[in-house]
Amino acid sequence: MTTGVDTSFDYFSDTPPGKDPDRYSQTLRLHHQLLWNKELPTGGCFTLVPEPGAHLVHRSGSGVFFLSSDAITTRMRHKAARVRREIPADDLPAYRGYTTGSILVFPGNSIGGKMTINRARGFHPRIADRFDLTLECIRRHYLDEFPNPLGDVLHRYADFFALFGDFTGYVNFFLLQDLVEEDGKTIRYFHPFDDFSTPAVPKTCVEYLAYLRRSEEFITARSRTIDAEP
Repeated sequence: MTTGVDTSFDYFSDTPPGKDPDRYSQTLRLHHQLLWNKELPTGGCFTLVPEPGAHLVHRSGSGVFFLSSDAITTRMRHKAARVRREIPADDLPAYRGYTTGSILVFPGNSIGGKMTINRARGFHPRIADRFDLTLECIRRHYLDEFPNPLGDVLHRYADFFALFGDFTGYVNFFLLQDLVEEDGKTIRYFHPFDDFSTPAVPKTCVEYLAYLRRSEEFITARSRTIDAEP
């Protein structure tokens, strides 16, 4: 396992009450540094340093990248609120907290006053903050495929994605292999998908519980992948 990273640690536990762990958890920030401070597929090291006014910053010959933390799993408490109300509390899987299997960094600086990736994927109705759909958009970005609901925002941060060379490089660097099939290009979706024509938010109790199960399976699998890192 990566020295110093406990994948069972709940980042809410060292975050002041009512605050966002992505901004206030010192352990979360440290874990990002420990996990991603490594050689890039395109050469050089992805060194992350905390700086005043920023979460983490990478500075190299490739540029300056202001990065923010974000959770890549969501239980859709608000977006799927109607469906959730129909499910008995005992039938919902227990919330494990915000742990390492759910963390990632994205560029956090706004360009031209427009949305960041984190905000865009949260607000776009065809993404609904789901990372499986976000990852499909990232795959299409690398291959210049359409339709791509996040195409414009990903293009604004093209220099960041160029650091990883291609989609495989991005997936392997951020230990996202558990969300991609063996062919290296097909996403393991949490909910039925048909070229962004299907609803991003589950509409029935059965769909929502299946979505939660697949999401939890991904967190568990990615935590094991992280634990297996030298």
